[in-house]
Amino acid sequence: MDKYLLKVHRVNKEATLPCYANPGDAGLDLYSVEEVIINPTETKLIKTGIRIELPPYTEAQVRPRSGLALKHSITVLNTPGTIDEGYRGEVGIILINHGKESFKVEKGMKIAQMIVNRVVPVEVKEVEELSNTVRGEGGFGSTGM
Repeated sequence: MDKYLLKVHRVNKEATLPCYANPGDAGLDLYSVEEVIINPTETKLIKTGIRIELPPYTEAQVRPRSGLALKHSITVLNTPGTIDEGYRGEVGIILINHGKESFKVEKGMKIAQMIVNRVVPVEVKEVEELSNTVRGEGGFGSTGM
């Protein structure tokens, strides 16, 4: 299988490079470079101390860590967050505390995971009608519960 190269630049010397916890994992762990308290219902942008250069025709999706969600009600607010191929700024993670207690993000803590996916470029064409399907316009629970 071909591997793509993800280039990473540390903007903070204490930053941890994204890495897979186990062989075969889908997500690269992302780490905080700062200590931050997130109070209940509060949202904070957490710095990772890294900038990335994605391979051509890819994007990165930032997703929550299930352990933080289950144990502390901490999640990524705009799940999945998208990092476009051309973005070169510091990767920041928007965390929200849905819990009843304050949560302390510590330096070096795994705070999210990043999945790199291929992107299929498309040409947009306006048409008068779309083709018919069995499903048609059914959505929002139209196939039952």
